Amino acid sequence: MVVAIASSVLAAAGCHRDSESGAAASVLTDTKLVDQNGNTIALSSLKGKPLVVDFIYTSCPGPCLMETAKLANVALRLGNDLGSKVTIVSISVDPEHDGPKQLLDYSRQQGADEKGWYFLTGGPAEIDQALSGFKLSRQIEPDGSVGHLVDMMLIGPDGRLVREYNGEVVKAQDIVDDVKKTLNKGGAA
Repeated sequence: MVVAIASSVLAAAGCHRDSESGAAASVLTDTKLVDQNGNTIALSSLKGKPLVVDFIYTSCPGPCLMETAKLANVALRLGNDLGSKVTIVSISVDPEHDGPKQLLDYSRQQGADEKGWYFLTGGPAEIDQALSGFKLSRQIEPDGSVGHLVDMMLIGPDGRLVREYNGEVVKAQDIVDDVKKTLNKGGAA
């Protein structure tokens, strides 16, 4: 019942969950993406620290702004741990329109231009490959608009999924608490 409800919520949000395979393997593929500063980063290279990951696009009229504001609150609460012990990653689901410049402008406009917070983009194939690691896929509507992915995820230092959140309802403090549990227990929130 819970899975059916979660699947319905995700589907209603324009997200497609490819499968429910659990946290058996790393969700961080070897996909190379480009950050807001033009640097190439392989997702798999981000292992070693807990990651908080969300999926945004810069022309989003609402949910992405709310999620970015929520993660800015998480960043504030993490303080000096952001970058040194924890990384935040926002992956664009609209690579056709979101290049490094757009992501840098977006991060600055949203108060999210923080050390330890990467806004990533790439070609459509690279974004699709990266999303496949998280068992997600992009949805392009018939009018060309992008479907919203409201998923937020906590990834352990080993690259495995620790916790998945609905970005529209999760509280910033709950994410921070789970991050701290992951830091203290070596990966289990």
